[in-house]
Amino acid sequence: MNTKTFEQYESVVRSYCRHFPKVFTDAKGAVLKDEDGTEYIDFFCGAGAVNYGHNNPYIKQKMIDYLATDGIIHALDMYTVPKREFIETLEEKIIKPRGLSYKIQFCGPTGTNGVEAAIKLARKNTGRSNIFAFMGCFHGMTLGALSLTSEMYARNGAGASLNDVTHIPAPYMFEGLDVINYMQTLLDDDHSAVSKPAAVIMETTQAEGGIRPFTNEFLRDVRAFCDKNDILMIVDDIQVGCCRTGTFFSFERAGIKPDMVVMSKSIGGIGMPLSIVLLREDLDIWKPAEHNGTFRGNQLSFVAGKASFDWLLENNVEAETQRKGEIVRAFLTKEVLPLDSRLELRGLGLIWGLDFGKINPELAEVVIEKCFENHLICECAGRDGAVFKIMPPLVIEDELLNKGLRIVADAVKEALA
Repeated sequence: MNTKTFEQYESVVRSYCRHFPKVFTDAKGAVLKDEDGTEYIDFFCGAGAVNYGHNNPYIKQKMIDYLATDGIIHALDMYTVPKREFIETLEEKIIKPRGLSYKIQFCGPTGTNGVEAAIKLARKNTGRSNIFAFMGCFHGMTLGALSLTSEMYARNGAGASLNDVTHIPAPYMFEGLDVINYMQTLLDDDHSAVSKPAAVIMETTQAEGGIRPFTNEFLRDVRAFCDKNDILMIVDDIQVGCCRTGTFFSFERAGIKPDMVVMSKSIGGIGMPLSIVLLREDLDIWKPAEHNGTFRGNQLSFVAGKASFDWLLENNVEAETQRKGEIVRAFLTKEVLPLDSRLELRGLGLIWGLDFGKINPELAEVVIEKCFENHLICECAGRDGAVFKIMPPLVIEDELLNKGLRIVADAVKEALA
Protein backbone atom coordinates (compact mmCIF):
# COMPACT_ATOMS: atom_id res chain seq x y z
CA MET A 1 0.00 0.00 0.00
CA ASN A 2 1.60 3.22 -1.21
CA THR A 3 1.57 6.06 1.33
CA LYS A 4 4.80 7.70 0.12
CA THR A 5 3.01 10.59 -1.60
CA PHE A 6 1.40 11.68 1.66
CA GLU A 7 4.59 11.29 3.65
CA GLN A 8 6.65 13.18 1.07
CA TYR A 9 4.34 16.08 0.24
CA GLU A 10 1.73 16.49 2.97
CA SER A 11 2.40 18.58 6.06
CA VAL A 12 3.45 16.76 9.22
CA VAL A 13 0.43 18.34 10.93
CA ARG A 14 -1.63 15.32 9.79
CA SER A 15 -2.77 13.15 12.69
CA TYR A 16 -5.48 10.50 12.22
CA CYS A 17 -3.61 8.86 9.36
CA ARG A 18 -0.76 8.12 11.78
CA HIS A 19 -3.09 5.85 13.73
CA PHE A 20 -4.65 4.34 10.63
CA PRO A 21 -1.85 4.13 8.01
CA LYS A 22 -3.96 2.68 5.21
CA VAL A 23 -5.30 4.20 2.00
CA PHE A 24 -9.09 4.05 2.20
CA THR A 25 -11.29 3.78 -0.88
CA ASP A 26 -14.88 2.87 0.02
CA ALA A 27 -17.30 3.34 2.90
CA LYS A 28 -20.85 2.19 3.52
CA GLY A 29 -22.89 2.41 6.70
CA ALA A 30 -20.45 1.61 9.50
CA VAL A 31 -17.78 -0.07 7.36
CA LEU A 32 -14.71 1.36 5.62
CA LYS A 33 -12.60 -0.46 3.05
CA ASP A 34 -8.95 0.12 2.18
CA GLU A 35 -7.04 -0.17 -1.09
CA ASP A 36 -6.33 -3.85 -0.45
CA GLY A 37 -10.01 -4.64 0.06
CA THR A 38 -9.75 -5.05 3.83
CA GLU A 39 -12.88 -3.95 5.71
CA TYR A 40 -12.89 -2.03 9.00
CA ILE A 41 -15.72 -1.43 11.44
CA ASP A 42 -16.02 2.30 12.13
CA PHE A 43 -16.22 3.31 15.80
CA PHE A 44 -14.89 6.79 14.95
CA CYS A 45 -17.59 8.16 12.64
CA GLY A 46 -15.58 11.03 11.20
CA ALA A 47 -15.43 12.55 14.70
CA GLY A 48 -19.23 12.73 14.55
CA ALA A 49 -19.61 13.99 10.97
CA VAL A 50 -21.34 10.88 9.59
CA ASN A 51 -23.87 10.02 12.29
CA TYR A 52 -26.28 8.62 9.70
CA GLY A 53 -23.69 6.36 8.13
CA HIS A 54 -21.20 6.55 5.31
CA ASN A 55 -22.98 7.02 1.98
CA ASN A 56 -26.42 6.86 3.53
CA PRO A 57 -28.42 5.73 0.46
CA TYR A 58 -31.39 8.06 0.97
CA ILE A 59 -29.28 11.15 1.58
CA LYS A 60 -26.83 10.27 -1.19
CA GLN A 61 -29.62 9.82 -3.75
CA LYS A 62 -31.02 13.26 -2.93
CA MET A 63 -27.59 14.75 -3.64
CA ILE A 64 -27.25 12.81 -6.90
CA ASP A 65 -30.71 13.93 -8.00
CA TYR A 66 -29.84 17.55 -7.30
CA LEU A 67 -26.50 17.34 -9.14
CA ALA A 68 -28.29 15.91 -12.16
CA THR A 69 -30.40 19.08 -12.46
CA ASP A 70 -27.42 21.44 -12.81
CA GLY A 71 -28.71 23.15 -9.69
CA ILE A 72 -26.57 25.95 -8.31
CA ILE A 73 -23.78 24.67 -6.06
CA HIS A 74 -22.13 27.81 -4.71
CA ALA A 75 -24.33 30.77 -3.79
CA LEU A 76 -22.75 32.61 -0.84
CA ASP A 77 -25.83 33.72 1.15
CA MET A 78 -28.14 34.23 -1.82
CA TYR A 79 -31.64 32.75 -1.77
CA THR A 80 -31.91 29.23 -3.24
CA VAL A 81 -34.41 26.38 -3.21
CA PRO A 82 -32.14 23.98 -1.22
CA LYS A 83 -31.53 26.65 1.41
CA ARG A 84 -35.24 27.39 1.71
CA GLU A 85 -36.06 23.69 2.09
CA PHE A 86 -33.30 23.20 4.65
CA ILE A 87 -34.55 26.11 6.75
CA GLU A 88 -38.21 25.11 6.52
CA THR A 89 -37.52 21.49 7.47
CA LEU A 90 -35.23 22.36 10.35
CA GLU A 91 -37.69 24.89 11.75
CA GLU A 92 -40.94 22.96 11.21
CA LYS A 93 -39.80 19.39 11.89
CA ILE A 94 -36.98 19.79 14.42
CA ILE A 95 -37.02 23.13 16.25
CA LYS A 96 -40.69 24.01 16.72
CA PRO A 97 -41.90 20.52 17.76
CA ARG A 98 -39.43 20.74 20.66
CA GLY A 99 -40.95 23.98 21.91
CA LEU A 100 -37.93 26.00 20.77
CA SER A 101 -37.72 29.21 18.78
CA TYR A 102 -34.51 30.11 16.95
CA LYS A 103 -33.33 32.03 13.94
CA ILE A 104 -30.61 30.37 11.85
CA GLN A 105 -27.25 31.85 10.93
CA PHE A 106 -25.12 30.09 8.32
CA CYS A 107 -21.48 30.53 9.19
CA GLY A 108 -19.12 28.52 7.04
CA PRO A 109 -17.89 24.99 6.52
CA THR A 110 -16.67 23.97 10.00
CA GLY A 111 -17.74 24.02 13.61
CA THR A 112 -15.08 26.51 14.65
CA ASN A 113 -16.69 29.06 12.26
CA GLY A 114 -19.94 28.68 14.16
CA VAL A 115 -18.24 29.10 17.53
CA GLU A 116 -16.52 32.26 16.30
CA ALA A 117 -19.86 33.70 15.20
CA ALA A 118 -21.58 32.82 18.48
CA ILE A 119 -19.01 34.43 20.75
CA LYS A 120 -18.77 37.52 18.54
CA LEU A 121 -22.52 37.92 18.68
CA ALA A 122 -22.57 37.40 22.45
CA ARG A 123 -19.98 40.13 22.89
CA LYS A 124 -21.82 42.44 20.49
CA ASN A 125 -25.10 41.98 22.40
CA THR A 126 -23.70 42.48 25.89
CA GLY A 127 -20.80 44.84 25.35
CA ARG A 128 -18.63 42.50 27.40
CA SER A 129 -15.53 40.69 26.14
CA ASN A 130 -15.00 37.89 28.65
CA ILE A 131 -16.41 34.38 28.13
CA PHE A 132 -16.70 31.56 30.68
CA ALA A 133 -15.72 28.11 29.37
CA PHE A 134 -15.21 24.87 31.26
CA MET A 135 -11.90 23.09 31.70
CA GLY A 136 -11.89 19.95 29.58
CA CYS A 137 -13.70 21.65 26.70
CA PHE A 138 -12.90 21.68 23.01
CA HIS A 139 -14.52 24.36 20.85
CA GLY A 140 -12.28 24.68 17.79
CA MET A 141 -8.87 25.67 16.45
CA THR A 142 -9.27 29.20 15.07
CA LEU A 143 -8.04 31.86 17.49
CA GLY A 144 -11.37 32.83 19.05
CA ALA A 145 -12.56 29.26 19.45
CA LEU A 146 -9.09 28.15 20.51
CA SER A 147 -9.10 30.72 23.30
CA LEU A 148 -12.09 28.78 24.68
CA THR A 149 -10.49 25.36 24.17
CA SER A 150 -8.63 24.23 27.27
CA GLU A 151 -6.26 21.58 25.89
CA MET A 152 -2.73 22.98 26.17
CA TYR A 153 -1.38 20.95 23.24
CA ALA A 154 -3.84 22.71 20.93
CA ARG A 155 -3.40 26.12 22.57
CA ASN A 156 0.39 25.97 22.32
CA GLY A 157 0.13 25.71 18.55
CA ALA A 158 -1.39 29.19 18.28
CA GLY A 159 1.76 31.22 18.69
CA ALA A 160 -0.35 34.08 20.02
CA SER A 161 -2.02 35.24 23.20
CA LEU A 162 -5.43 33.69 23.79
CA ASN A 163 -7.36 36.19 25.86
CA ASP A 164 -10.80 37.20 27.16
CA VAL A 165 -11.75 33.77 28.50
CA THR A 166 -12.01 32.51 32.07
CA HIS A 167 -11.80 28.75 32.37
CA ILE A 168 -14.02 27.32 35.08
CA PRO A 169 -13.34 23.95 36.77
CA ALA A 170 -15.71 21.34 35.37
CA PRO A 171 -18.03 19.79 37.98
CA TYR A 172 -16.25 16.41 37.87
CA MET A 173 -12.82 17.84 38.65
CA PHE A 174 -12.94 18.63 42.37
CA GLU A 175 -15.05 16.64 44.77
CA GLY A 176 -17.33 18.91 46.76
CA LEU A 177 -16.74 22.03 44.67
CA ASP A 178 -19.95 23.95 44.03
CA VAL A 179 -19.15 25.16 40.52
CA ILE A 180 -22.19 27.42 40.29
CA ASN A 181 -21.29 29.10 43.58
CA TYR A 182 -17.69 29.42 42.36
CA MET A 183 -18.85 31.27 39.23
CA GLN A 184 -21.17 33.48 41.27
CA THR A 185 -18.29 34.33 43.59
CA LEU A 186 -16.18 35.39 40.61
CA LEU A 187 -18.91 37.86 39.73
CA ASP A 188 -19.66 39.12 43.23
CA ASP A 189 -16.18 39.36 44.75
CA ASP A 190 -14.60 42.69 43.82
CA HIS A 191 -11.19 41.05 44.27
CA SER A 192 -11.78 38.09 41.95
CA ALA A 193 -9.96 39.90 39.12
CA VAL A 194 -12.48 38.35 36.71
CA SER A 195 -14.75 40.43 34.47
CA LYS A 196 -18.40 39.54 34.09
CA PRO A 197 -18.70 37.42 30.95
CA ALA A 198 -20.85 37.93 27.90
CA ALA A 199 -21.63 34.21 27.82
CA VAL A 200 -21.04 30.77 29.25
CA ILE A 201 -20.24 28.28 26.49
CA MET A 202 -20.38 24.54 27.12
CA GLU A 203 -20.69 21.08 25.65
CA THR A 204 -23.39 19.18 27.53
CA THR A 205 -21.14 16.15 27.17
CA GLN A 206 -17.46 16.97 26.85
CA ALA A 207 -16.31 14.72 24.02
CA GLU A 208 -12.63 15.49 23.46
CA GLY A 209 -12.47 16.16 27.20
CA GLY A 210 -12.89 12.45 27.87
CA ILE A 211 -16.62 11.66 27.36
CA ARG A 212 -17.87 13.60 30.37
CA PRO A 213 -21.68 14.02 30.42
CA PHE A 214 -22.79 16.88 32.65
CA THR A 215 -25.80 16.03 34.80
CA ASN A 216 -29.25 17.34 33.98
CA GLU A 217 -29.22 19.19 37.28
CA PHE A 218 -25.96 20.93 36.47
CA LEU A 219 -27.21 21.99 33.03
CA ARG A 220 -30.32 23.47 34.62
CA ASP A 221 -28.20 25.21 37.25
CA VAL A 222 -26.02 26.80 34.54
CA ARG A 223 -29.17 28.00 32.79
CA ALA A 224 -30.42 29.52 36.05
CA PHE A 225 -27.02 31.13 36.73
CA CYS A 226 -27.05 32.74 33.29
CA ASP A 227 -30.62 34.01 33.75
CA LYS A 228 -29.84 35.44 37.18
CA ASN A 229 -26.80 37.35 35.96
CA ASP A 230 -27.92 38.42 32.47
CA ILE A 231 -25.34 36.17 30.80
CA LEU A 232 -25.95 34.31 27.56
CA MET A 233 -25.84 30.49 27.52
CA ILE A 234 -24.24 28.96 24.42
CA VAL A 235 -24.38 25.20 23.86
CA ASP A 236 -21.74 23.71 21.55
CA ASP A 237 -23.61 20.81 19.91
CA ILE A 238 -21.07 20.33 17.13
CA GLN A 239 -20.06 16.79 18.06
CA VAL A 240 -22.77 15.64 20.48
CA GLY A 241 -25.79 17.03 18.62
CA CYS A 242 -27.69 15.49 15.69
CA CYS A 243 -29.01 12.58 17.81
CA ARG A 244 -25.59 11.46 19.09
CA THR A 245 -26.68 11.45 22.75
CA GLY A 246 -30.14 10.06 22.00
CA THR A 247 -32.04 13.27 21.20
CA PHE A 248 -31.50 15.65 18.31
CA PHE A 249 -30.22 18.39 20.61
CA SER A 250 -28.01 17.14 23.42
CA PHE A 251 -29.54 19.56 25.95
CA GLU A 252 -33.10 18.23 25.59
CA ARG A 253 -32.60 15.79 28.47
CA ALA A 254 -32.30 18.73 30.88
CA GLY A 255 -35.34 20.61 29.60
CA ILE A 256 -33.37 23.82 29.05
CA LYS A 257 -33.40 26.40 26.26
CA PRO A 258 -29.95 27.81 25.43
CA ASP A 259 -29.71 31.31 24.01
CA MET A 260 -27.54 30.03 21.17
CA VAL A 261 -26.70 26.58 19.83
CA VAL A 262 -23.73 25.89 17.56
CA MET A 263 -24.02 22.91 15.20
CA SER A 264 -21.80 21.41 12.52
CA LYS A 265 -20.47 17.93 11.62
CA SER A 266 -23.60 15.81 11.01
CA ILE A 267 -25.80 18.85 10.38
CA GLY A 268 -24.38 18.39 6.85
CA GLY A 269 -26.16 15.05 6.65
CA ILE A 270 -23.54 12.83 5.08
CA GLY A 271 -20.24 14.47 5.90
CA MET A 272 -20.88 17.61 3.85
CA PRO A 273 -19.31 20.77 5.34
CA LEU A 274 -21.79 23.06 7.08
CA SER A 275 -22.06 24.96 10.35
CA ILE A 276 -24.91 26.97 11.80
CA VAL A 277 -25.76 29.01 14.86
CA LEU A 278 -29.29 28.86 16.23
CA LEU A 279 -30.03 32.06 18.10
CA ARG A 280 -32.82 33.86 19.91
CA GLU A 281 -34.44 36.35 17.56
CA ASP A 282 -33.76 39.33 19.84
CA LEU A 283 -30.04 38.55 19.73
CA ASP A 284 -29.91 38.88 15.94
CA ILE A 285 -28.39 42.38 15.87
CA TRP A 286 -25.80 41.81 13.15
CA LYS A 287 -25.36 44.41 10.44
CA PRO A 288 -25.39 42.94 6.90
CA ALA A 289 -22.11 41.11 6.13
CA GLU A 290 -20.72 41.86 9.61
CA HIS A 291 -19.93 38.16 9.84
CA ASN A 292 -19.67 36.17 6.62
CA GLY A 293 -17.85 33.37 4.81
CA THR A 294 -17.39 32.32 1.20
CA PHE A 295 -18.66 28.79 1.76
CA ARG A 296 -21.63 29.45 4.00
CA GLY A 297 -23.92 28.67 1.07
CA ASN A 298 -22.90 25.13 0.12
CA GLN A 299 -26.03 23.89 -1.63
CA LEU A 300 -25.11 20.21 -1.49
CA SER A 301 -24.80 20.57 2.27
CA PHE A 302 -28.31 22.01 2.39
CA VAL A 303 -29.66 19.17 0.24
CA ALA A 304 -27.93 16.53 2.38
CA GLY A 305 -28.87 18.25 5.64
CA LYS A 306 -32.54 18.53 4.70
CA ALA A 307 -32.57 14.88 3.62
CA SER A 308 -31.01 13.85 6.94
CA PHE A 309 -33.83 15.52 8.89
CA ASP A 310 -36.45 13.62 6.91
CA TRP A 311 -34.52 10.37 7.17
CA LEU A 312 -33.82 10.49 10.92
CA LEU A 313 -37.45 11.21 11.71
CA GLU A 314 -38.72 8.45 9.41
CA ASN A 315 -36.28 5.91 10.89
CA ASN A 316 -36.69 6.73 14.60
CA VAL A 317 -32.99 7.48 14.94
CA GLU A 318 -33.33 9.02 18.41
CA ALA A 319 -34.98 5.91 19.87
CA GLU A 320 -32.59 3.60 18.05
CA THR A 321 -29.60 5.53 19.38
CA GLN A 322 -30.89 5.15 22.93
CA ARG A 323 -31.51 1.43 22.40
CA LYS A 324 -28.07 0.81 20.93
CA GLY A 325 -26.48 2.91 23.66
CA GLU A 326 -27.88 0.47 26.18
CA ILE A 327 -26.27 -2.39 24.25
CA VAL A 328 -22.89 -0.65 24.54
CA ARG A 329 -23.34 0.13 28.23
CA ALA A 330 -24.45 -3.40 29.12
CA PHE A 331 -21.68 -5.07 27.12
CA LEU A 332 -18.86 -2.95 28.50
CA THR A 333 -20.20 -3.20 32.04
CA LYS A 334 -20.33 -6.99 31.83
CA GLU A 335 -17.34 -7.82 29.64
CA VAL A 336 -14.78 -5.03 30.15
CA LEU A 337 -15.14 -3.31 33.52
CA PRO A 338 -14.53 -6.56 35.49
CA LEU A 339 -11.09 -6.79 33.85
CA ASP A 340 -9.76 -4.09 36.19
CA SER A 341 -11.57 -2.26 38.99
CA ARG A 342 -9.74 0.97 38.10
CA LEU A 343 -11.38 1.21 34.69
CA GLU A 344 -14.11 3.85 34.38
CA LEU A 345 -16.96 3.89 31.87
CA ARG A 346 -18.83 7.08 30.92
CA GLY A 347 -21.27 8.03 28.22
CA LEU A 348 -24.81 8.09 26.89
CA GLY A 349 -26.50 7.49 23.58
CA LEU A 350 -23.77 6.30 21.22
CA ILE A 351 -20.78 8.17 22.64
CA TRP A 352 -18.87 6.23 25.31
CA GLY A 353 -15.43 6.29 26.86
CA LEU A 354 -13.28 3.79 28.74
CA ASP A 355 -10.93 5.72 31.00
CA PHE A 356 -7.51 4.13 31.67
CA GLY A 357 -6.25 7.17 33.61
CA LYS A 358 -6.13 5.41 36.97
CA ILE A 359 -4.16 2.51 35.51
CA ASN A 360 -1.90 3.90 32.78
CA PRO A 361 -3.03 6.58 30.29
CA GLU A 362 -0.88 5.04 27.55
CA LEU A 363 -3.04 1.91 27.58
CA ALA A 364 -5.76 3.72 25.61
CA GLU A 365 -3.35 4.11 22.71
CA VAL A 366 -2.37 0.44 22.99
CA VAL A 367 -6.02 -0.59 22.79
CA ILE A 368 -6.54 1.61 19.71
CA GLU A 369 -3.60 -0.07 17.96
CA LYS A 370 -4.79 -3.56 18.84
CA CYS A 371 -8.30 -2.72 17.65
CA PHE A 372 -6.94 -1.46 14.34
CA GLU A 373 -4.95 -4.66 13.92
CA ASN A 374 -8.31 -6.44 14.18
CA HIS A 375 -10.02 -4.09 11.73
CA LEU A 376 -11.76 -1.69 14.09
CA ILE A 377 -11.23 2.08 13.84
CA CYS A 378 -11.51 4.13 17.03
CA GLU A 379 -9.80 7.04 18.76
CA CYS A 380 -8.83 8.35 22.19
CA ALA A 381 -9.73 11.53 24.09
CA GLY A 382 -9.38 13.18 27.48
CA ARG A 383 -6.46 14.18 29.67
CA ASP A 384 -3.25 12.52 28.50
CA GLY A 385 -5.29 10.72 25.83
CA ALA A 386 -6.31 8.24 28.52
CA VAL A 387 -9.90 7.67 27.35
CA PHE A 388 -10.71 5.10 24.68
CA LYS A 389 -13.60 6.56 22.68
CA ILE A 390 -16.48 4.59 21.19
CA MET A 391 -18.56 6.54 18.67
CA PRO A 392 -20.01 4.44 15.82
CA PRO A 393 -22.47 5.70 13.21
CA LEU A 394 -25.98 5.72 14.68
CA VAL A 395 -27.15 3.38 11.91
CA ILE A 396 -24.76 0.56 12.82
CA GLU A 397 -26.40 -2.86 12.77
CA ASP A 398 -26.64 -4.68 16.11
CA GLU A 399 -24.53 -7.57 14.82
CA LEU A 400 -21.75 -5.24 13.67
CA LEU A 401 -21.95 -3.24 16.89
CA ASN A 402 -21.53 -6.37 19.00
CA LYS A 403 -18.69 -7.58 16.79
CA GLY A 404 -16.87 -4.29 17.29
CA LEU A 405 -17.47 -4.36 21.03
CA ARG A 406 -16.00 -7.89 21.19
CA ILE A 407 -12.88 -6.60 19.43
CA VAL A 408 -12.67 -3.83 22.05
CA ALA A 409 -13.03 -6.29 24.93
CA ASP A 410 -10.33 -8.56 23.54
CA ALA A 411 -8.02 -5.58 22.93
CA VAL A 412 -8.48 -4.30 26.48
CA LYS A 413 -7.82 -7.76 27.90
CA GLU A 414 -4.64 -8.08 25.86
CA ALA A 415 -3.46 -4.57 26.74
CA LEU A 416 -4.00 -5.10 30.46
CA ALA A 417 -2.15 -8.39 30.32
